[in-house]
Amino acid sequence: MTVLAIDIGGTKFAAAAVDPGGTLVRRVELPVGADPTATLTELLDEVGTAGLTGVGIGSAGPVDAPAGTVSPVNIPSWRDFPLVTTVGRLLPGLPVVLAGDAQCMALGEWWRGSHVPRSRALLGIVVSTGVGGGIVLDGVPYLGPTGNAGHIGHITVDRDGELCPCGALGCLETVASGPSMVRWALANGWAAPAGHPDAKALAADARRAVPVAQRAFQRTADALAAAVLTTAALFDIDDVVIGGGVAAAGETLLTPLRQAVAKQAGLGFLRRLTVSPTSLERDAGLYGAAALALTAAAPDLSRQKGPLG
Repeated sequence: MTVLAIDIGGTKFAAAAVDPGGTLVRRVELPVGADPTATLTELLDEVGTAGLTGVGIGSAGPVDAPAGTVSPVNIPSWRDFPLVTTVGRLLPGLPVVLAGDAQCMALGEWWRGSHVPRSRALLGIVVSTGVGGGIVLDGVPYLGPTGNAGHIGHITVDRDGELCPCGALGCLETVASGPSMVRWALANGWAAPAGHPDAKALAADARRAVPVAQRAFQRTADALAAAVLTTAALFDIDDVVIGGGVAAAGETLLTPLRQAVAKQAGLGFLRRLTVSPTSLERDAGLYGAAALALTAAAPDLSRQKGPLG
């Protein structure tokens, strides 16, 4: 019962055939390119579709899971794009399931992550150009009515903060995303390397103990901790897994984040929370998309010794 997993990002598309044991049988990755729809077609042609029983898609959002449409912020030509219908036409006869990319990242970590011993409740966070999230409860991704549950990037962390592109004030994304961190650091005196004012350069300076760079990461850690603990208080979360480009800074982000969580946690059940980096790196979303497809093809698998059992 091999399924096709598709990971739609703002800069790259990836796909893989995945068996029930979680082995990526074939994996292909392509840059989005000038024509994303043509890239999607090429991707499916390259990975091959023989013997598949279903398709799972994790996409950058916003998504509208009931409608099967996506509007990735970094793909302007895809606004309310009928992704499920398009894939269904390219792969006739196969069921297609859609969720957000961060939700798939969380589900992939729950299923195949090496450091999470099958948590009852897991929060996955992608900290990159934006900030996204997904929640897994008892092995089932909690998607919500529209498919956007777990969107932690739009929890308010500063009521007097910046206006977010979503229209609200002080969202986590206005503090913790890579561009937001860089913008704040530059406004506070960071002398970025010529031609490289990005989060990677900011992390390098933080590791070199450049004060403003360290403050940028501390500010992000404090905001992330507030959002994480808010979510944990609502859902009684066991584990938090962090991925994405900014999270590639490793302990430069994770150490102050763990310290901020410990400092801000009040109730006892919040103090047991663990924070870890992704163990699946770029493939977490593919594993999660595969899990969606496997359970859609055989819903009782999550209650048996199947891919999620």
